Amino acid sequence: MVFVVGGLAGNMLAPIQCLATLPISMIVFGAMLTAPWLSGFMQDHGRKAGFLLGALGGFLGSALAAYALSIASFWLFLVGSFLTGTYMAAQGFYRFAATDAASDVFKPKAISWVMAGGLISALTGPQLVKFTNDWFAVPFLGTYLAAMAVTAAGVWLFLLLDLPAPPKASAGAAKGPSWGELLRRPPILVAVICAMVAYSLMNLVMTSTPLAVVGCGFTAGNAADVISAHVLAMFVPSFFTGHLIARFGAQRIVMAGLAILAVAGLVGLSGVQLGHFFVTLVLLGLGWNFGFIGATAMLTAAHSPAERGRVQGMNDSIVMGCVTLASLASGGLMNCAGGSAVEGWQLVNIAMVPFLTLAGGALIWLAFQRREAR
Repeated sequence: MVFVVGGLAGNMLAPIQCLATLPISMIVFGAMLTAPWLSGFMQDHGRKAGFLLGALGGFLGSALAAYALSIASFWLFLVGSFLTGTYMAAQGFYRFAATDAASDVFKPKAISWVMAGGLISALTGPQLVKFTNDWFAVPFLGTYLAAMAVTAAGVWLFLLLDLPAPPKASAGAAKGPSWGELLRRPPILVAVICAMVAYSLMNLVMTSTPLAVVGCGFTAGNAADVISAHVLAMFVPSFFTGHLIARFGAQRIVMAGLAILAVAGLVGLSGVQLGHFFVTLVLLGLGWNFGFIGATAMLTAAHSPAERGRVQGMNDSIVMGCVTLASLASGGLMNCAGGSAVEGWQLVNIAMVPFLTLAGGALIWLAFQRREAR
């Protein structure tokens, strides 16, 4: 819900249009800053406590954003968006929580099933935006009030969690390897790069899509429908992504995801009719699913249980940091780099090329590393 309306609300409140997607950037920036701390907190106090804390941040952030809309304060809206990032950071650990009680063989499928839960958000989130958008004279105010209610309802699910207690570090034990030491391990480095690229490119294109759709003469309702199709494509494949990873290996699935993201960019460059937006965003969602779930499976196989909190916090902090930059770049490319919405949309899609090259090259390098090791 907040990703559908964040850029549109920012476009309405921002003093200059180049800052339209800054609220979404603040959400991801908040997630980046809180992810490593939240991971350590869950390592010490359990997943349930961390998820409840994230929900509190999401509730307060949505409340503050709603108040900011009512008084037309862009800067207060950014603060509310930042707090919402705590909830986004907590959501990033759902997939890792699924692996806590799963066997090594079932871990990819467990990750995939949890990600498939996003299918419900694909069906309900954008439709809730359309339903709540006009509740009040202030646009989007009703959407943020509805987001508060959804966040509060989700708390009851966390109370049902029954996960094994995290392993306790012995007294005087070393803190474990540093981020630099972890990133010198090729499997971890490549998994982080691929997750970073898949998530960042998805966010880069998705964030600018509502602005592009409306800028090309379509309605906010059309934009919500395109985002709905995109989120469906993000999560419906999760019902079988885990099986594909188990059969073909995580690296091949990640490579397939990168190829699909490249095709999405080509379709985006081919035209700006509503059909082009739908196809681009559907392919974008599918490519993200393969790339991100595959990278997560690679990461969980590359560290020990004792390193779980440090590695997962590092991964999500780096990924969210890059997604923050992507969402900032999205608004700049859409509204300020091009002379029109069409030119801005083309620049957004062209910007995918170097990052897809980076991730593809990293996967090829890892394959050679493993071949040499054998």
